[in-house]
Amino acid sequence: MNENDDPVVLPIEDSLDLHPFAPRDIPDVVDSYLEAVHEAGLEEVRIIHGRGKGVQKERVRQALEKSDVVASFEEATPERGGWGATVVRLKSPT
Repeated sequence: MNENDDPVVLPIEDSLDLHPFAPRDIPDVVDSYLEAVHEAGLEEVRIIHGRGKGVQKERVRQALEKSDVVASFEEATPERGGWGATVVRLKSPT
């Protein structure tokens, strides 16, 4: 195993900036983050995917649509990142 294969430890915070991650890793990073924040009892989080061409945003939205812990999501308000971020509301932990 090389250092690029080491697991990434994500802090349990109310936002996740995806800029440091490789595009191929985005779905797994988002899934892991959502599970962790859901288990921690957070009700709303913000995922920062950037503004670019929308490729990362689409990857994030696809992951959100498949997630069992997501109640809803929408584009962030301008003061929270606008179209460069997505606000996610999580289902109540059971």
